[in-house]
Amino acid sequence: MYAILDIETTGGKYNEEGITEIAIYKYDGHEIVDQFISLVNPEREIQPFVVNLTGINSNMLRNAPKFYEVAKRIVEITEECILVAHNSEFDYRILKTEFHRLGFTYKRKSLCTVELSKQLIPDMESYSLGKLVRSLGIPMSERHRANGDALATLKLFKMLLNKDSSKRIIKETIKVEKKSKLAPNLREIIEELPSETGVYYIHNAEGNIIYIGKSNNIKKRVTQHFTNGNSKSRKIQLQVASVSYERTGSELVALLKESEEIKTNKPILNRALKRSKFSQGLYSFIDDFGYINLRITQIKKNEKPITTFTNRQSGIAFMNRMVEKFELCEKLTGLEKSDSSCFRHGIKDCYGACVNEEDVETYNKRAHAVIELNSYDNKDMILVDRGRYIDEKSVILIEEGTFKGIGFFDLNYQINNREILASLITPMQNNRDTQHIIQSYIRRNKRLKVIELNN
Repeated sequence: MYAILDIETTGGKYNEEGITEIAIYKYDGHEIVDQFISLVNPEREIQPFVVNLTGINSNMLRNAPKFYEVAKRIVEITEECILVAHNSEFDYRILKTEFHRLGFTYKRKSLCTVELSKQLIPDMESYSLGKLVRSLGIPMSERHRANGDALATLKLFKMLLNKDSSKRIIKETIKVEKKSKLAPNLREIIEELPSETGVYYIHNAEGNIIYIGKSNNIKKRVTQHFTNGNSKSRKIQLQVASVSYERTGSELVALLKESEEIKTNKPILNRALKRSKFSQGLYSFIDDFGYINLRITQIKKNEKPITTFTNRQSGIAFMNRMVEKFELCEKLTGLEKSDSSCFRHGIKDCYGACVNEEDVETYNKRAHAVIELNSYDNKDMILVDRGRYIDEKSVILIEEGTFKGIGFFDLNYQINNREILASLITPMQNNRDTQHIIQSYIRRNKRLKVIELNN
């Protein structure tokens, strides 16, 4: 017996979604013997892109039954059935999550029509439900609505059953949920953690912090610690008694807090932040002809780099991007060693600084732009990033090129007001680690808002 289903959700963070619509068709291999279709009030916000995709909005769901009101019917119609869905891992996870919120363990065998289709109908251009059924001539209506998608999945499944005449492939593809290997105490810890960005602290039975980490999904990352088999994870699993956390919203804030907290607390299972973690730096010098030269080299003890890199490979990749973006000379950036002109000059992509043909001032203006872009030396500025809540932003303050601290502010604040800034900021240590973290984050996140402060 099969239960072909489709679920529409609110969207949002992993394991925090809610069901907005569900359709289930109970199928005995020959005909439909039962069905259940219902809107569901998710008791949480629906993401705007989901509203646009499905057409389901909060007004439509105001008087719909809540999940606990339809849970019994779902259990009954799927009892002793194999759940069948297009990308069944998603639908099954959502169902288990909803039942878990009610304190009920929901387990079923499952079957994915995406996996089946790839085996039984190979070489299709796409295996998304809409494109697949269209290419197979299967009629479909109400795309991205639970009933329309469930009916299309049912028709597809009938075709797959016919193609697998021996039913060998279908039997081999059925997934049986394995019993969790997690110890009960570890499961309880994970259940209390959010799927949000922040810093987490793993404590032993005495309450001491034994490990500090950061993640864009705290629940997922701690779960990895509890299930991985490497040496550090095994030590964590043996010693952990509890996990506390602090939401940050911003990954940059999490990175900065993690760095400072590790230095302050020195947890036994954290490897010390080594200088080799960012061993390469960007430096500049003026050559005999007056041109600004840029180099990626190992960080020098008594010289401050313009910016830093984890390894030489990432530094060279950065330099290649700068050469392309600012039309620099490969010879003057250390990417090419030559006694004459660089290769790019030969193909007319270099203006000739390598052979003193380009005006020094013109070239240096572009080279200086690279330095200015990648250094916050002597600058007064704030970096505005995501906050912990919808109506909040995080702020990182830099004054005269020195990292001062972090804070959070309401969207109504005039954030460039110095007095307000001073009241919001929690002071933090400025060091080479924080410089690397900030500069690296700025390079990677083009949408980060950077505001220069006026004196």
